[in-house]
Amino acid sequence: MTLVTANIPASNVLDALHRNRVDVCVSVPDWVQLALHHQLADPANGIEQIFCCNEDQALAVATGLHLSGKRPVIMIQNQGLYGCINTVRGIGLDAQLPLVMLIGQFGREEANFSQPTTASQRNPARLLEPVLQALGVRFWNLENEADLASIDAAFEHAHRHGAPVALNVGAPLAWA
Repeated sequence: MTLVTANIPASNVLDALHRNRVDVCVSVPDWVQLALHHQLADPANGIEQIFCCNEDQALAVATGLHLSGKRPVIMIQNQGLYGCINTVRGIGLDAQLPLVMLIGQFGREEANFSQPTTASQRNPARLLEPVLQALGVRFWNLENEADLASIDAAFEHAHRHGAPVALNVGAPLAWA
């Protein structure tokens, strides 16, 4: 049996961010999205990268950037989302701000890559979708290249409805 270790090229995610006019990425570094972090490190790509100490800070910084006219994306991992639920509620849901979060599915076992994450044996991966549902945060799963259109849908939904949204990156991004 061949296990999938990377599905979506980071360059394709970067193209989708450009298409959605993202001009800054606010993040707490995430191993699952490491290939995208690497591409964002090149200033020629046109998206500024801001690193934060924790996810609460990342959401707050992205909020300030949004209020100043920027179009940020937030890049974190699932475990970090669990630590900033109150911030998602307060500045995303209550303040009705369009926070777009790329959430890496840290801890997901390779045998689960083509299965629903809710069937994972590991809590960080298994709990993400139920937590987002409980919060009322709309989400899309990025499992393969066919899911890249979900990035456009997420940005459209966030900005149309003034709501936080999540793009769950299910497997490590490819270095292509």
